[in-house]
Amino acid sequence: MTFELLTGLALFSFVSSITPGPNNLMLMASGANFGFRRTLPHMLGVALGFTLMLVLVGIGLVGLFETYPASYEVLKVVSVAYLLYLAWKIATSASHPGSGESKPEGTPMTFLQAVLFQWVNPKGWTMALTALSVYAPSQNLLAVLFVSGVFGAINFPCVSSWTLLGQRLQSLLTSDRRLVAFNFTMATLLVVSLYPVLLP
Repeated sequence: MTFELLTGLALFSFVSSITPGPNNLMLMASGANFGFRRTLPHMLGVALGFTLMLVLVGIGLVGLFETYPASYEVLKVVSVAYLLYLAWKIATSASHPGSGESKPEGTPMTFLQAVLFQWVNPKGWTMALTALSVYAPSQNLLAVLFVSGVFGAINFPCVSSWTLLGQRLQSLLTSDRRLVAFNFTMATLLVVSLYPVLLP
């Protein structure tokens, strides 16, 4: 891979990893509700899960979708349903106004849940297919592994920054009303992130 392609890949990896999307919104909400340390398995699941997804898609898994076109629609329905469920969980994870407690209910997403979520994350699929088609079009194993490695190395610091941002917000979310309002806002943004998926 030439220096120009490597620079382009690194820039694409950074921009697509740092911009808002389901993963980053959920990590910010988790950072605000549970802190950085408790969200670490979620962050690792996002970074390693997406890297694994890139490798598997790059070595031919996407061919299954080309063989069975209806599977795209199934994936879309499952993705939307699961994201709506996660939005509901985020919206209801804080204590209720008037309870006198600002501690969140529930638990952060586990490593395995975060790994599996990558397969129903619409933004993740867009990132993976774009990266592989532009930077590893031949689907050569070494090229796929290289692209996946670069993405994984850049993705983790990017998603971690969203968790840190959420943790920083803890100082502002000291009342149950603020925490409920924050979680409801994060849940709403997660639902809004589905807009491109629902376009015809």
